[in-house]
Amino acid sequence: MRALCWQGDRLTVAEVPDPELRNGHDAIVRVRCSTTCGTDLHLIDGGAFGPGDVLGHEFLGEVVEVGPRVRRHRVGDRVVVASVVACGRCRYCQQGQHSCCDNGSVDPTADELAWGQAPAACYGHPSAGGGFAGGHAEYVRVPYADVGAFTVPDGVSDERAVFASDAAPAGWTGVDVGGVCPGDVVAVWGAGAVGQLVAQAAVLHGAARVVVVDRYDERLRMVERHTGAETVHYQRADVTAELRERSGGRGPDVCVEAAGAVGGSRSLAERLRRASRTPLALREAVHACRKGGTVVVLGDVTDFVDAFPVGAVVQKELTMRGTRPHGPRHIPTLLEQMARDELRTEHLATHRFPLDRGPEGYALFRDRTDGCVRVLFTPD
Repeated sequence: MRALCWQGDRLTVAEVPDPELRNGHDAIVRVRCSTTCGTDLHLIDGGAFGPGDVLGHEFLGEVVEVGPRVRRHRVGDRVVVASVVACGRCRYCQQGQHSCCDNGSVDPTADELAWGQAPAACYGHPSAGGGFAGGHAEYVRVPYADVGAFTVPDGVSDERAVFASDAAPAGWTGVDVGGVCPGDVVAVWGAGAVGQLVAQAAVLHGAARVVVVDRYDERLRMVERHTGAETVHYQRADVTAELRERSGGRGPDVCVEAAGAVGGSRSLAERLRRASRTPLALREAVHACRKGGTVVVLGDVTDFVDAFPVGAVVQKELTMRGTRPHGPRHIPTLLEQMARDELRTEHLATHRFPLDRGPEGYALFRDRTDGCVRVLFTPD
């Protein structure tokens, strides 16, 4: 089959072996569409991928084969697949913390060295880090299919439902762990797909004001048009002062860093050498947040940072939360909202390419040219 792979110094569409069932809980999914994500860029920039690793962790497709222990799906089902691979049975999965699953990773060694414990694996992540072959391909093996694959309701388009794989769960997870309550003021750094969906989730959770911070005019206009949130262009305003003005002088109750400002690198030693400064968005969020508020670092952050303003965290009594999306926890609700037309996400797919033009699509996505927010790939 064809797949978008990393080949040591570039992306290329190559022939790779077809996936096969390996145990009774597996399913094979024929991909109908997949999307780009900023996490992929961080992994590429950090040299994390090995030759032949298949990219892509947000995808939707049709079930073409199931293992004998799969109960929720049958051949022909149209499913969206959660980006994290979770077993559904361990302590973390039972508590709804699927991205912390104990059993999802196939090789936790590197993650344990870097972070002390290994989180759940993810599609389209390096095989050396416990990841699985990704969704920028014609077919994907889906482990624990009853846990991580969800039937898409009739009437919900592929272009809408594919964002229930990762971007929308990320938004809902960020708001969930941030403890957003009705009447809160929420600030979001980053107006990409995840930042916009954080804003949308905060609005739907009853936040009184939601403010998104970015520097790309077309993305800020998209925020205003599709989420109902307010915006701040950080090159044209004092962000901290502006947020304080919009929150009664206190600062936002919840600040979410969804800009994806921290990337990855190949080894622990390299990560430590790269630890030179705290990303601006995270530092700004800590300083802008009200006393007693919550700062959420959202996404697949993998790097080390230095000069972190821990004094501000202590003196202001902030709660710091880091999280990856708990897809299986949120996807059923998201699909219901999509079916009721309460959640619309298809506008985030600003560009559509066939899979054969995958390298071109990622170049467009990386450079954010032509108003690109996400590129949607179709194998056909």
